[in-house]
Amino acid sequence: MNPRFQDLVKIPDAPAAKLLAEANVTLQTRLDLPATTLPVEMLEALEEKQAWIDMLMLLGVVLPPRERVWWACLAARDYIGPKSDKDPPALARSEDWVFNPCDETREAARQTIDHAYVDDETVHCATSVLYADGTLGPGDLAQYPAPAGAAELSAFAMNVVALTELSDRFDEHVQLLIDRALDIARGGSGRVKATQSRKEASS
Repeated sequence: MNPRFQDLVKIPDAPAAKLLAEANVTLQTRLDLPATTLPVEMLEALEEKQAWIDMLMLLGVVLPPRERVWWACLAARDYIGPKSDKDPPALARSEDWVFNPCDETREAARQTIDHAYVDDETVHCATSVLYADGTLGPGDLAQYPAPAGAAELSAFAMNVVALTELSDRFDEHVQLLIDRALDIARGGSGRVKATQSRKEASS
């Protein structure tokens, strides 16, 4: 196995196709793999095809809810910058939920979505919090299912926004986003350093 994908203990040991279907997600890259292919094996296949965006999509699906939100928050920090009193409320409240995942912090994140500025992309973090458990929210909303894949796609979208904001460093940054998710999947903090683009290294 490629060392890059070893020890991903937080990724489910379930067929990747099943997880993608449950999230109503379809990858753009054609892969001739059996239906029983595990997420780690699919990640390897996607890397071989240099399908970086699909790797981000798959990682958004297979990371557990809390880890998924943290991954999105780290992506937001890439262009928002270090924590300060000027942070967008959606990002700040989402980080609060990561460190204290309860109904109170989840509701606080939900409220930021309603009051966010139109151009505040960090609402993707809060949306991932809101739908984290597969329901429409805390309290009475918990009896209603969330749209399939809403939390997963929101975390993916936050990472794509970070890529767009730092488009002059796309090759390097997309590898950072992937390595960050893999580190989180190993139980790490996701605070990894950028390395040389694997796309460039393989060319």
